[in-house]
Amino acid sequence: MEYIKSETYRVENEKSLAEVATLEDFGKSDKELRKDLNELRKELGEFQDTLYAHGKYGVLICLQGMDTAGKDSLIREVFKDFNVRGVEVHSFKVPTDLELKHDYLWRHYIALPERGKFSVFNRTHYENVLVTKVHPNYILSENIPGVDSVDDIDSEFWEKRYRQINDFERHVAENGTLIFKFFLHLSKEEQRQRLLRRLRLKEKNWKFSPGDLKERKLWNTYQECYEEAINKTSKPYAPWYIVPADNKKAARVIVASVLLEALKKFKDIEEPELEDEIKANLESFKQELEKESK
Repeated sequence: MEYIKSETYRVENEKSLAEVATLEDFGKSDKELRKDLNELRKELGEFQDTLYAHGKYGVLICLQGMDTAGKDSLIREVFKDFNVRGVEVHSFKVPTDLELKHDYLWRHYIALPERGKFSVFNRTHYENVLVTKVHPNYILSENIPGVDSVDDIDSEFWEKRYRQINDFERHVAENGTLIFKFFLHLSKEEQRQRLLRRLRLKEKNWKFSPGDLKERKLWNTYQECYEEAINKTSKPYAPWYIVPADNKKAARVIVASVLLEALKKFKDIEEPELEDEIKANLESFKQELEKESK
């Protein structure tokens, strides 16, 4: 959409989350925003077909945000027009026993997109510098050499993790993965309203967990961790975008627009040409098939 400029949301200099807006609606009605999203996702779907045929790039989309930020509904609405064979969604929960037998990035490596496909990470490898930083005791289950107690998890440990994540993203970017990272920036009051909605509406009750309220009490700590992680890992090869998330429909339009704008810049992504021999015989192939109906 012409009214959306990706540089408005892209993190290129250090950001303070407290100074970034959580609400944007562009002065448009819900109906207008839905119409704009329909246009954008149709174009994204067409691009995905071309990316699949081209087969040289994969696209990784990382979504992070506080509980109720709208990650699930954004995935459902933005990628609705994709061919199902061209997009995979991975939702990373608490690591399994198998995953804990590997380094913390292993499960993310094996979920990276194949060439020609999109992968969407619903919560991402950044949980390893977010929830684990808020709850450092979680790190102990990783059984890392030299980390025997929470006292061993110091500032040097976290700096090392930021470096490892940057190295991971640089490596996959240099090998054909296009990376987009979106932080759905939600206000604390809007989260309160969404949690109340889950409690008031019977059909939404299943989404609620008492743990949501416990984590909400750590809101400021989480904001500090997000801010530090975003500022330390937004790179040209793997940029962060801070998306106002209080209006879900506007947030979806922003994400879809940013993706489409950036992906269209890759002029080498196009459907492959047929081999000369096949092109020269297209008419004879056509005639052969047409004769079958006679």
